[in-house]
Amino acid sequence: MMITAADLLSVWESGADAGNAQRAVLLHAVARPEAPDLLDAPVGARDAELFALRRSLFGARIPVLLSCPECGERLEFDFDTRAVPPPEPSPVEPITLTVDSWTVVVRVPTSGDLLVAARSASPRAVLLERCVPEARRDGEPVPVAALPAEVVARVAEAAGCADPGADVRLDVRCPECGRMVRAGLDITLCLWTELDAWARATLLEVSLLAASYGWDEADILAMSSARRRCYLELAGHA
Repeated sequence: MMITAADLLSVWESGADAGNAQRAVLLHAVARPEAPDLLDAPVGARDAELFALRRSLFGARIPVLLSCPECGERLEFDFDTRAVPPPEPSPVEPITLTVDSWTVVVRVPTSGDLLVAARSASPRAVLLERCVPEARRDGEPVPVAALPAEVVARVAEAAGCADPGADVRLDVRCPECGRMVRAGLDITLCLWTELDAWARATLLEVSLLAASYGWDEADILAMSSARRRCYLELAGHA
């Protein structure tokens, strides 16, 4: 399905005042317009599709700027999104985790889980509650809130191993001091920032062309970006 400029502006407008979790859902709907169960998608599968959407909209390489925590050196490089593996074709199965006397069943977070957690006053607690459907100590059921910190840490580790695409990490060696610098790449935040910049630039083009030629927004957006730029040059706005 071809994504039009009008479609992207509509998504941008819908998410202008939204949080990161809601924006992820909006962007995923652009990547998978016919999928009925986007909220059930594991975060890793969703993010892999957001990386693919980013490639189709803005190209494969994402510019990244980091600072070395050791010496302060600025590290600038391009991350090739083609390095992100494609989404898994089937749902990730729940995991049974045993830690000493504790046994917990863990499933990986989905878009829906993150959305519900983001709307709560205690996102981490809500996410844990949703992603641990069963917890026992010495065989007896216990509330998830009673899990000790070391078990919660193992739960997070197990979920991360089961869905590695949910946490894309960049490892870069500082050329100045040699330290290995690690940082996460939030594709939702990155893609939304780029969409926001594109939307504002596109609306400026629409405003200038409408003022110069009297055309309405729909007609201007139906043009290719190359044609819009050409008309802007002819109107003296380049």
